[in-house]
Amino acid sequence: MARAFLLLAALLISFSSPPSAAAANHDIPAVFAFGDSTLDPGNNNGMATLARANHVPYGCDFPGGAATGRFSNGKLITDYIVESLGIKALLPAHRDAAGLGVAELSTGVSFASGGSGIDDLTAHTAMVSTFASQISDFHGLLGRIGAPKASEIAGRSLYVISSGTNDVTVNYFILPTRTVNYPTFDQYSDYLIGQLQEYLQTLYNLGARKFMVAGLPPVGCLPVSKTIHLLSADCIADQNEAAERYNAALQKMLAKLESESPGATLAYVDVYNPLMDMVTQPQKYGERYSLRPKRAWVEAKLLILLSCRLCVAGFTSTSQGCCGNGLPSMGILCTSLLPQCRSPSQYMFFDSVHPTQAVYKALADQIVKSHIPKFK
Repeated sequence: MARAFLLLAALLISFSSPPSAAAANHDIPAVFAFGDSTLDPGNNNGMATLARANHVPYGCDFPGGAATGRFSNGKLITDYIVESLGIKALLPAHRDAAGLGVAELSTGVSFASGGSGIDDLTAHTAMVSTFASQISDFHGLLGRIGAPKASEIAGRSLYVISSGTNDVTVNYFILPTRTVNYPTFDQYSDYLIGQLQEYLQTLYNLGARKFMVAGLPPVGCLPVSKTIHLLSADCIADQNEAAERYNAALQKMLAKLESESPGATLAYVDVYNPLMDMVTQPQKYGERYSLRPKRAWVEAKLLILLSCRLCVAGFTSTSQGCCGNGLPSMGILCTSLLPQCRSPSQYMFFDSVHPTQAVYKALADQIVKSHIPKFK
């Protein structure tokens, strides 16, 4: 037993590969995030809304087991991005700005609000921050930083935008309130993309130049969509097809806007295909440990190996949320009273809408590798 222990101690167990050269070679002093719950680290915590995640079981795998308001079991994409860029360990919520100094604000915050969307109706229904109000908060933050530093930071920072999923899933497919105004999905899609273009233009006018804009995920594969369709085992094909059409139109808009905006880079971030790959090939994903011949961190990693529950070979569930195990649970509806899975890292979704930390980590690694080199 002692010999085996010493053998294990000679190996470094690591969650992932070291940061790529792309992440190390950049001129990005800060990251600012706008959008919905996929980027919200706790902006909704003090709001009178159902879209809050500042309670268990959220955050069960976050450092210290804290339920910070992130809609996941752990970190978000933007947390991994700022860490990979060497900016800071986590991207904080703007709502915490009162307790943050100018130095911390100058390296970025998230303005994203769970339940929000491109369509104001979405945010008003959920009683959360609209996209326009998030931009207004950013404008106020620049004023707090003050000239001329604010102008320099605005022009060199990375802007991460993820919005539209709530508009499409809630307003058009689950509670089709927008079908009255927009009889076809493509009409609603055109409206959303037009609104998003205006928001991006506003950020550009405030000095933003480096944009990463996420498309829609395969909304028909969300657990909540399958539950509403009587626990369908398959993804809802027509919803996924609608998301693909939206994404194609979004890419055209971004390319056109970039050509009309001197100095700007507007990168489209494809989340649809990576998530579909997770659905169809789940064995490739999940948090795991790899062995590397380095001696640093051996003791800490060895302790994790001997006691952890995250040493897995891939996702074992891609259709149900860890919280609720098939029930439509999200926000305050996701509670410790509901059934919970034993190992969130083996699940693609933590609740009936939001991905697990393992998914966010995989997406962030791909984003850093594929898109950061574009921002020189």
